[in-house]
Amino acid sequence: MKNMKNEIIKQTALNVINTELDAVEKLRERIDEDFISVVNLIAGIKGRVILSGVGKSGLIARKIVATLNSTGTPAVFLHPVDAMHGDLGIVRKEDVAILISKSGGTEELHNLIIMLKRIGLPIIAMCGNRESFLGRNADYFLNIHVKEEACPYDLAPTSSTTVTLVLGDALAISLLKIKGFTPDDFASLHPAGNLGKKLMLKVDEIMIKGDEVPRVYLNTPFRETILHMTEKRLGVTTVVDEKNILRGIITDGDLRRLLQRSEDLRYFTAEKMMTKNPKTITKEKLASSAISIMEKFNITTLVVVNNKREPIGIVHLHDLVKLGFEVSK
Repeated sequence: MKNMKNEIIKQTALNVINTELDAVEKLRERIDEDFISVVNLIAGIKGRVILSGVGKSGLIARKIVATLNSTGTPAVFLHPVDAMHGDLGIVRKEDVAILISKSGGTEELHNLIIMLKRIGLPIIAMCGNRESFLGRNADYFLNIHVKEEACPYDLAPTSSTTVTLVLGDALAISLLKIKGFTPDDFASLHPAGNLGKKLMLKVDEIMIKGDEVPRVYLNTPFRETILHMTEKRLGVTTVVDEKNILRGIITDGDLRRLLQRSEDLRYFTAEKMMTKNPKTITKEKLASSAISIMEKFNITTLVVVNNKREPIGIVHLHDLVKLGFEVSK
């Protein structure tokens, strides 16, 4: 009995996923001239995108608003009922409206449609019925019709809300592309948390710099090199020539490997101990770029160099982790 119940759960979940996948797949056919016209319209307005919907459509509209705002297209949600009680005051002639309704006959939207047309806003319908009140009164029609909901009784909005959400994402990202929205623009809108750190922090802001950067010369003896590394407490030192040009790096790992050899290390110099041509980065690069290099080459330290290849800083993986950066294992 338990196995039978579990099988019903699994099969039901798979049916939902397959039904919604099929609905989204059919959405491909609707990325047409109407969709392109809507993107160009929104990209050219001076105002905002006003989104509205009732119930589940309203929840999807709020999510699309959030996505548009975070990708450089100002947007606001307007509840159709609240609009009739004063909130219509947020609407300006420079705006454009996207009204979301599966049936297109949602009663609460009727008065809003009339008022928006009176103001003179272009109306974009995200709707499943072109012959509905919304479909007939819209200037642009984006079809969100689905053959069936994933709900076995074809009642609960499931496939239709998924299709609407995906179409909203397609709209937002298309706008992002044609407006030339950059990662730096994205960072300015997401200053908090790990995302903001990844997008905004530069190497110059997190690196160890100045006198804290360990540095020995090619001919520095073994003992002095060890003492210098111990003093700086970073487990690493840069190795430079007489012109202060980076020639190599010595890490704790290099020292451990040297100790496994049978040679007398007392007569070693830094040049003989170092790893030549270490991986480097420049100070204007993003901290996320430093992590990418470290992960790619399986290292924990990067030397920061200037345009003369002089060492001016050290970036350590542990410091990045402390700042909240995620590192793949």
